[in-house]
Amino acid sequence: MNYPLYIAFLWHMHQPYYKDPFTGIYRLPWVRLHGTKDYLDMVKILEEFPNIRQTFNVVPSLIEQLRDYIENNATDRYLELTLKNPSDMTESERLFVIENFFLANWDNMIKTFPRYYELLVKRGFRFTKGDIVRVSRYFTDYDIRDLQVLFNLSWIDPMFRDNDPAMKGLIQKERGFTEEDKQLVIKKQFEILKEIIPEYKRMSQIGQIELSVTPFYHPILPLLWDTDSAKIAMPGVRLPKKRYSYPEDAVKQIRMALDYFEKIFGYRPSGMWPSEGSVSEDVVKAMHAEGIKWIATDEEVLAKSLQKPLRSPDGYLSDATCLYRPYQFNNVSMIFRDHKLSDLIGFVYSGWKPEKAVDDFMGKLIQIKNTLPKDRPYLVSVILDGENAWEYYKNDGHDFLRGLYHALSNDNRFKTVTVSEFIKEHDPGEPLHRLHSGSWINANFGIWIGHEEDNLAWDYLAQTREDLDAFAKANPDKDITEAWNAIYAAEGSDWNWWYGDEHTTETQEDFDELFRNYLMQVYKVMGKDIPPHLYVPILLEDRSIQPVTQARGFIYPKIDGFVTSYFEWYQGAYVDVKRSGGSMHKSESFVSALYYGFNKDNMYLRIDPATPFSKSHEPLILQINIVQPFTFRITCDLQGNTLNATVHERVFEEWILVKAIENVAAEEIFEIEIPFADIKAHENEEIHFSIDIMKNGEEIERCPWRGYITVTVPTPYYETLMWY
Repeated sequence: MNYPLYIAFLWHMHQPYYKDPFTGIYRLPWVRLHGTKDYLDMVKILEEFPNIRQTFNVVPSLIEQLRDYIENNATDRYLELTLKNPSDMTESERLFVIENFFLANWDNMIKTFPRYYELLVKRGFRFTKGDIVRVSRYFTDYDIRDLQVLFNLSWIDPMFRDNDPAMKGLIQKERGFTEEDKQLVIKKQFEILKEIIPEYKRMSQIGQIELSVTPFYHPILPLLWDTDSAKIAMPGVRLPKKRYSYPEDAVKQIRMALDYFEKIFGYRPSGMWPSEGSVSEDVVKAMHAEGIKWIATDEEVLAKSLQKPLRSPDGYLSDATCLYRPYQFNNVSMIFRDHKLSDLIGFVYSGWKPEKAVDDFMGKLIQIKNTLPKDRPYLVSVILDGENAWEYYKNDGHDFLRGLYHALSNDNRFKTVTVSEFIKEHDPGEPLHRLHSGSWINANFGIWIGHEEDNLAWDYLAQTREDLDAFAKANPDKDITEAWNAIYAAEGSDWNWWYGDEHTTETQEDFDELFRNYLMQVYKVMGKDIPPHLYVPILLEDRSIQPVTQARGFIYPKIDGFVTSYFEWYQGAYVDVKRSGGSMHKSESFVSALYYGFNKDNMYLRIDPATPFSKSHEPLILQINIVQPFTFRITCDLQGNTLNATVHERVFEEWILVKAIENVAAEEIFEIEIPFADIKAHENEEIHFSIDIMKNGEEIERCPWRGYITVTVPTPYYETLMWY
């Protein structure tokens, strides 16, 4: 029989839980803004293609936040500042708007509005906090109001802007918006938000889409079950000090999700996309016990489970018959995403012309079909985020999606199906005798555990969970539901996504603070004092930065502000400023290179600027901040003909002058000699320091901007030991 090649698209719809437990206000606006740009149009577009069937995976914590906006008038910081009249704003509020209301794709969402791009140019593409303060003086109320309107308008999907006379009128108006215009945009946003859940219900009822679910707060279930499971894929991983092993929490997150889904949609779903595609044998058994019929994960998990590669080293599929079929583990059917096809849509095609992207995708499907035998039906699983890719596409991806759906609808070699359809009608899958414990990224859990920040987060979570468990046992009659919900929210995967070095975002501090706030909420509900460590960011400002080249011996540089000899700093250490984030948001750093070294009595620092200090006429102050073993600040005033450098020690919240430093120079480069005795540093103690460049009392650069540099005070025998 000549079967068509079956295609299962699974769009994963998810946002972290942004609600601050203390204020009840959403810290970030992405549920609202992705709600107006991505969740509704992805389903509505299918009305044009009735033969296209797809699966949409919804995360309960996302649905709960959507409902909070439309049923409870929930708000977020960005919405509050959108609605506020610029003339009533404080200076800090204006700064917030100028800094954050350009969080949209510049090419596809800002440049499409000439006035919006004009304001971006006025703000600047790269900036420091000090730049924002300076630039804000040139932003009028007129500018701020236009920015408020255009930021929110840009996050409304083109499908809804183009079909709404009021929105089209605002686009034609371009600038000079009023408070009434602003209200029109927000009203439109909430109209869109109110349609999302009913439309998902309707489309699932007519059978064109299937709805699946994710554990409630999007946790990495295998790590809730046991953080030691990370060792399966990463035997050498450095684990947190505390082992986190609460299988009951994993089951609770699954059960909460199914119950909530049933409450909203009226039935229990058959399928589940485990958060981040993360699976283990124990977790799948738990899913089966809760009635889950199918789950999905990544092809690399399948390869590890089968213990054989599915692709050649250069990425070409070598065993299509293995990948393009379901399997079963513990009577749960499993499908495995085609990593390459999914990533083409998620990360590659956005930079192509839509027609070329569609042709390429269809060509790859034809190639797959021609490779497969005709002995049975095969299923290609394309699984990716349903919201994050589209801002990188022109016209929010509509041209690509329409072209792709049209091509699939008119080619009888292919047929799109929901996951349940294929499993019920064709193949529930052959048994998989072992299941690898891993996620959709590298078939391991390295994003969420192993890094210093990740592990610290797990330790904080474990300690809080232990304290709550003990309190619950000691107070069996006390209602601590809020505390348990805070623990479950803190178990979500999104916090650790941003901890560590793998990912970065402009709003990392919000994620860090939200995670710690959920843990604080636990103690608040219990009526206990909040542990002091929860007030300290996990995004450690004092995190050590490793130099590119280590110190190799004692140095005795001449402190004259010139590179007198190549060899005077040869034995010192060199820090790559750009790699350590030395320039913050700026594309070019004031500091181009940083060296440090020592001998038995002194530490030496050298800073090479982009422009020689002797040619800079700006009022600059250089600060060396020492936070260990004691807190000192060395301030170097670079203005005038005489270079002044002083050492202050922080004692009982005050800075006390210790002495002046004489051996310092700033000409072509900056050099300074700091006696260890002046900062109370003794043999084998670690010195942690960073450097600030200040102008007019404002920091314009920090090196490194996240973290600190570590120097260990040497013994007199340091050089001898370096030879062994």
